[in-house]
Amino acid sequence: MDKFDVIVIGAGHAGVEAALASARMECSVLLVTFKRETIGLMSCNPSIGGIGKGQLVKEIDALGGQMGKAADACGIQFRVLNSSKGPAVQSSRAQEDRRLYQRYMEDMVLAQKNLFLKETEALSLILENSKIKGVECLGETLYSRTVIIATGTFLNGVIHIGLKEYRAGRINEPTSLKLPLSLKREGLELGRLKTCTTARLDGKTLDFSKMAIQRGEPVTRSFAFSTRTIKLPQRPCFLTYTNKKTHRLIASALKDRRLLHIISQGVNPRYCPSIEEKVIRFPDRARHQIFIEPEGLDTDEYYTNGLFTFLPEGIQADLISTIRGLEHARVTKFGYGIEYDYVYPTQLYPTLETKRIRNLYLAGQINGTTGYEEAAAQGIIAGINAALRVKNKEPFILGREHAYIGVLIDDLVSKGTDEPYRMFTSRCEYRLILREDNADLRLTEFGYKLGLVDKERRERLREKKRSIGEELERIRETKIKPAVKVNSWLKKWRTMPLNKSVTLEELLKRPQIGYNKLGQIDSRTQKISQEIFCQVEIETKYAGYIKRQEEEIRRMQKIKRIKIPPTLDYTRIPGLCREIKEKLARFKPLDLDQALRISGVTPAAISILMVYLRKCSEQNKPVPRIRS
Repeated sequence: MDKFDVIVIGAGHAGVEAALASARMECSVLLVTFKRETIGLMSCNPSIGGIGKGQLVKEIDALGGQMGKAADACGIQFRVLNSSKGPAVQSSRAQEDRRLYQRYMEDMVLAQKNLFLKETEALSLILENSKIKGVECLGETLYSRTVIIATGTFLNGVIHIGLKEYRAGRINEPTSLKLPLSLKREGLELGRLKTCTTARLDGKTLDFSKMAIQRGEPVTRSFAFSTRTIKLPQRPCFLTYTNKKTHRLIASALKDRRLLHIISQGVNPRYCPSIEEKVIRFPDRARHQIFIEPEGLDTDEYYTNGLFTFLPEGIQADLISTIRGLEHARVTKFGYGIEYDYVYPTQLYPTLETKRIRNLYLAGQINGTTGYEEAAAQGIIAGINAALRVKNKEPFILGREHAYIGVLIDDLVSKGTDEPYRMFTSRCEYRLILREDNADLRLTEFGYKLGLVDKERRERLREKKRSIGEELERIRETKIKPAVKVNSWLKKWRTMPLNKSVTLEELLKRPQIGYNKLGQIDSRTQKISQEIFCQVEIETKYAGYIKRQEEEIRRMQKIKRIKIPPTLDYTRIPGLCREIKEKLARFKPLDLDQALRISGVTPAAISILMVYLRKCSEQNKPVPRIRS
């Protein structure tokens, strides 16, 4: 009888990161998937990153994950979004060669020591006293100490193309019907979400001369901190728009009440709406952007980003032909909608372990998220914590002050979601500290301690930190005296000339002066690498704001240090109203900080709880526990 440390169900972006993380932490891992050829498949858009998402990818890489390396190796166009704004909201995005990306991830999985692959269907969980023992699969039983479910849209998946519907987890792939029944039997509450994808077009039939060309940027910021060069040829994207004719055609199609009902029912993704939803919600909008994105280097297929749809195939073809540059487009794959089950994420601890079933972890769209990056971020955390449970070590939890990954998971487990959740920089209250550029400085030490980052990479990080510290000290101490040449430069840059000596730090704080200009005044500055001066410049220019956020984090840490036993019986705490007792009992927060973010839990209730826990601690009295 084979017994594994970890079984991962599903080999999408969450499953791959989970399996690789656990295996690299010296656990025996079995990755279960329907088909080997779909490992790491980009089932929707051929891109990685975006606003808030780029930060997640950089953090995954900093912890020792794989997505950033894959994105760099398979990227065919790179851009920094919000580049005209401050560093707190800048995010990387890359178009990917879809086939190369899938093969890259497949190769990583097959080459990984301790990681085994099985092509089968997981049917149900095997439990003993509410604790995972393994997974029942087609024709066999697989035993393990922990299980991670990362099934994406496959639980009870139903595809919609107009009035046609059929069961599938993804186009041309089976759905999982028995596993969600097993989850329900074990007491987990499931909800229903839906999303949709867009048509793919034959590039040979498109008129790119009618569209605006969108070229990439010189790659100055890769996703992986270890990447030195981008090797693949780069390709442009194109921009076109819908028009009133497109919108009239869609409005006419929606007069069919059966079709309108299918599109309107259920919960649609707010941040990735279908084109028909856009027409309904914004009737006065004359046009909507459509990005025509290449699927890869060795294919003429293009992805029509912005034309997500549930509409019938014939109507899809007609509306595409109304768009400038797409008049004679041949559709290679039609868009479709999909409905699927998800588990309400408030039933999870911040480790992504379920509260009801010990040693069962969930990651990705099963937790109500949308997007490759959100899935991969959850995957690496689930994989890390499953491995730590196997080794009987303390769990790994990233707080909101540590990473975007911490914000993502805290939002899910504390607040829950009733619509597909995606990450944005606006969700992160400490975004000036949690930037893309410093993800390695924040998280790589964690990755090293977990066994996901090697010693050589850790030493490079320590050298980087030393260099940043030395340069910060140098510019604080180096003074520039008033001189004709210096003042001529300052006047040219439209900033005040010097009438007394100032430090390089004081000059750098001026909004008109960056490191490139500072180097013209001070010759030693020219020798500083871009990687170092980027950090020094941000730390210097935003010092006041950074200090303010750090002080806020310290205040929150005091609350966070007060832990709450997960078995605390809230019914026996005087002063709490019944509603709050029920919410705390359902959510089972691990500390006061997490309890404070539960909807409906008041600051007054937190004060009562804090006083009660301190009183128990001071009197050396155990807190009341729920009777099992």
